[in-house]
Amino acid sequence: MPASIPVQIPATLRSECGGKSQLTVSASTVGQALVQLEQNHPGVYRSVCDETGAVRRHIHLFVNNDLLKGDNSFETPLNSGDTLFIMPAVSGG
Repeated sequence: MPASIPVQIPATLRSECGGKSQLTVSASTVGQALVQLEQNHPGVYRSVCDETGAVRRHIHLFVNNDLLKGDNSFETPLNSGDTLFIMPAVSGG
């Protein structure tokens, strides 16, 4: 059964979801969470994923403290108590 998962939205994307800092999805995997974002908050989804459905190069996804990497990251399970974080990459010199 899918869990209710909070998704933390960075300040740079809050204009795409009515200024909210957190959204809630019902999902068992990261991929399912992204599908719900696409359906309910397409502007947030388009800022996170490109036209092929891959996470954009300048965006990182975390489940709790774990950075998601690799082709199978959309299969990462989500459980009650988990939080999905959307984080823009930070660089500088």
